[in-house]
Amino acid sequence: MTALQLLPLVPSGNAPTRTTTDRLEVLTALLAAPTVHPLFREDVIVMPRDHPVYGWACGVPACERPLSPHRDYCHTHDLQWLALRKQGMSVTEFQRTTEPLKPKAWFTPPPCLICPDVPAWTMDGLCYTHSYRWARYRGYHRRLHGRQVDLTTWLRDQSPFPAFGQCLVEPCPELADNPLRLCRRHSTRYQKDGRPGGAASPSNWTRRLDRGESIPVEYTNKAGFDRWCRETGLANRMNGKVSLLGLRPLAKAEIQWAMFHHGNGPEEASQWPLAWLQYVADDCRTQRVNSLVDLDLNACRAQVGSIVSLMLKYLRLVYFTLEDTKDAGFIETDHFGVRFPGTRSHFDLTLISQRWLRDLVWDAIAARLTADPPRSRTTFETHRRGCVELSAFLEAQAPGGGHDPTALTAAHMTDFVADQRHRAQHGLKSVGAHTRGRGPDGGSTLVTRSTMAATFNGARRILRFALEAGEAERIGLARSFIVTLPTDRYKGGRRRPFPDDVAQALADEGNLHDLEGFDPSDRGLRDAWEALVLTGRRCNEVLKLRLECIGRLNSLPMFWHDQTKVGNYDQAIRIPERLYHRIQQRQDKTVTRFIQRFGRPPTPQERLKIALFPRKYRNRRMLEGVSYGWFSENFRAWVDTLDTAHVVAHQARHTLATNLLKNGADLSHVKRYLGQFSEAMAEHYVHLANTDPRLEEALNALWVAGPGAAEPGLLLSGSEPMSRQEAEALAIDLTHRSTPAEGGFCTFQPVVNGDACPFGLNCHSCDKFVMSGADLVYWHRKREQWRMLAERAPDSTTADYLHEVFEPTARAIDGLERALEAVGLLDGALALDLRRPQDYFGKVWSTAFRAQDLAHAQQERDAA
Repeated sequence: MTALQLLPLVPSGNAPTRTTTDRLEVLTALLAAPTVHPLFREDVIVMPRDHPVYGWACGVPACERPLSPHRDYCHTHDLQWLALRKQGMSVTEFQRTTEPLKPKAWFTPPPCLICPDVPAWTMDGLCYTHSYRWARYRGYHRRLHGRQVDLTTWLRDQSPFPAFGQCLVEPCPELADNPLRLCRRHSTRYQKDGRPGGAASPSNWTRRLDRGESIPVEYTNKAGFDRWCRETGLANRMNGKVSLLGLRPLAKAEIQWAMFHHGNGPEEASQWPLAWLQYVADDCRTQRVNSLVDLDLNACRAQVGSIVSLMLKYLRLVYFTLEDTKDAGFIETDHFGVRFPGTRSHFDLTLISQRWLRDLVWDAIAARLTADPPRSRTTFETHRRGCVELSAFLEAQAPGGGHDPTALTAAHMTDFVADQRHRAQHGLKSVGAHTRGRGPDGGSTLVTRSTMAATFNGARRILRFALEAGEAERIGLARSFIVTLPTDRYKGGRRRPFPDDVAQALADEGNLHDLEGFDPSDRGLRDAWEALVLTGRRCNEVLKLRLECIGRLNSLPMFWHDQTKVGNYDQAIRIPERLYHRIQQRQDKTVTRFIQRFGRPPTPQERLKIALFPRKYRNRRMLEGVSYGWFSENFRAWVDTLDTAHVVAHQARHTLATNLLKNGADLSHVKRYLGQFSEAMAEHYVHLANTDPRLEEALNALWVAGPGAAEPGLLLSGSEPMSRQEAEALAIDLTHRSTPAEGGFCTFQPVVNGDACPFGLNCHSCDKFVMSGADLVYWHRKREQWRMLAERAPDSTTADYLHEVFEPTARAIDGLERALEAVGLLDGALALDLRRPQDYFGKVWSTAFRAQDLAHAQQERDAA
C-alpha cells in the first residue's frame, strides 16, 4: 500500500489547485509564520527534554537517560519499575528511592577543549586525536618523572587541529573527528561493517596534521564507500533529535509541518516518539521519495504507517483548497471550521461514481456546514448512504451508467424504489458499498426497513436541495425524476423499560460481580453501569465524567455532569448515598493511577480535567474517558451470559423516566431531571403514562369532562364549588366509550364503533358530545375569538346576537372550570395544549362529563 491512497493528487485544470509544483512553496510559507517555533524549521530538529508533546526525559527525577518509546522511564528504570510494581511497591516510593542514571555516552558531543570545531571523545573533553596525545604524554611523563602531570598544564601548550567538517554519513548531524570525515560512532560502525570501499588514511596523519599538511585518503573502491555513506542510518536515535538531512525538500517540509501541527493539537493526541519520527525520515530517505504521498508503507517499519497516515491527514488540509476537495471527491469539515466530536474531518464521497450526483452531495453538505452545522456527522452519513445506493443502481441500470443526468426519467427512479423495497422485503444485500475494505462485498450491508427509509430520505434531501437551489435545472435533471422518490416516514420502535425479571438480573449482586470480570484493567465498567441505572443519564454523559463530579450541597449528595446533547453544562442532580460512595471509591482508584504515572497527586486544576474513567491507550495525561464502544461491547458480552432477553444500557434511561412518573413526577419534572429538549421528548421516554398514582388518585375520585354539551348554554357555574360526590356522579370514563372530536369527545356508540355520524358531524349541538379538561384551553381560545367578532360587529344589534349565540357555550366553559377546580385539576388543565392522539388513552384526556348533565346539575344548584 502506498500513501497515495490516503492523499490523492489533483490533476491540473482551469480551477486553482495545489499540486506538487507549489506544495513546497505553501509549506515553506507556513513554516515561516511567526507562530511556528524555529526548531521546526531546522534540518536537525533538537527537542528539549521537557517538551510538552515530544519530551524524552526519563520519569525518574534527575535521570539523564532518554525515555523508551511509549514508556514512562528509560529502558533500565522501566525494567526496574515493572519488577518492583509486581512486588507491591508504589510509584511514589519507586521514584523516591531509585537512583538517577547518567547516560552511557553523550547525546551530542561537546567541542574539544582545544579544537573548537572538533567534537570531544573522552569525558576529559578532548577530541580523539588530543586524547590519544594526552594518553601518550601522560604515560611518558610518569615513566620519566614518576608522578602524574596536570591536564590543565598540558592544555596550555597544545594547539587546535583543523576541523574535518560534518560526518559524510548522509543523515548524521554530528561532526567528523578524523580524515575519513566520519564521526566517532560511524567510524566504529565502518570498522564493524568490514570497511566497504577500503577507505584509509596514512598511519602518521596526526603528525602531518601538526605540520599543517593535507591528509590524503586512499580507497580501494570510492563508489562503494560513497554508497555506504548514503545507505547507512544514524548510529544513535535516542538522543532527542530528528535528523532530516538527506531528505528531498518537499518530504522534509512535510515532516516539519506535520510535527509542528501535531504538537499544537489536542493534549491527548497520539504519541509520536522521536525515535519513530526518525524511522519516518529514514524510510523517506531510503526510498528517495519526493513526498510522503509517494511513500510505500508496505516497505516501511511497523511504527511508520500510523504516523504517516496522520501526517497525510494534516497535509490534506494544506494541499487542497475548498474547490480542490470538490474535484477530488471529498470534503473536509475543518475547511468550514467544524469538527464533530470524536470523528475525523475527512468525508469521502468517491463511492458516488456519477460526477453530477457527487457534486450535488458536496454542495448540500457545504451549504449545511456553512449555514447550520448539525450536532454530528450522522446527517451527512445518511445523505451519502442514500446517494451511494442511488449511484450504484444507476451505474448498473441507467443508460450510460447514469452519468448523463438529462437521460434520467421518472421510470428510472421508480425502478430504484422498487429495487430497494424488494431488497428490504427479502433481506438482500445493498447494491452500493458504503465503506471500503470490509471483506469481499466491499462494505455492502443487508437492506432492512430502517436502512431503506434512510436511503430514500437521504437521497431525496439531496435531490430536493438541487431542485430548490436551481442546480437540477442547470444540469438538466428532470423534475419528474426527483419528485418520484418518496419520503419514507418509517420510525423504528423505541426502547422499552427493563421488565421486572430483567431489572432484577441486572441489579443482582452476583451478576454485578461477574460484570467486573469483563473489566480486567478496572477502568470502571461496573461503576459506570450503576451510575447509568441510578441517574438515568445518557451513556456518554457518564463515561466522559471528570474526576470532580460529585459533592455535597446542604449535606445532600450531588452529581455534576455535562448534558452536551442539549447544551447544558455543569448540571447537578441529587443521587443516592450508595452511588456517591461508589464514585468516591472510583475517584481514589483514578488518583492512584495518576500518582503511579506522575509520582504526585493531581493538582486542583488537574482534577477538573482528569477523566473519572480514564481509557487505557493514547491517554498519557488521563484526560480522555473510556469510549462508548468499549462500554457497550463489554456490557453486551455480560448480558449474553445472563438468562434474560436482549437489552441495551440505554433502556435504563427509559426505566428511570417511567419510574419517576409512577412515583409522582410529571412530564416537566421528567424533562428537567433527564435533561430533555422538550416535554415531547420526555414523553418519548415515558412508558405506562397512566401509572402516576397521584394523578390516578385525583382522577379516580372525580372524572372531569370538556366544554361540549348537548344543550349548550345551560348555566353550570354557581357560588359554591362542586362537591366530590357531585363530580363523581357526573364523571364519564371515555377510555372505552368515546372517540375524539373537535374540542371534545363523541360518546354516540355507533360512531365510536366506526359507523358514520347520523347528525352530520354537528358535534357542538349534539347531546352525545362531551368535553374534557384537556380541551379547556381550546375553548378559551374559542371564547376570545367570539368576543373579537362581537367587538368588530358593525352595530350593537349584531354584537348582541353574537353574544347570545355563544352564551350557552360560555356557561358550559364556566361549568367545566368549576368541575376541574373541585378536584384540583384546573391548573393542570390550563397548562395543557394541543392534544396528541397518543394521549387519548391517558385518564386526563379520557375522562369527561356530559355537557347536558353539567348544565342540569347547575340548574338544580341554582334552584336550591
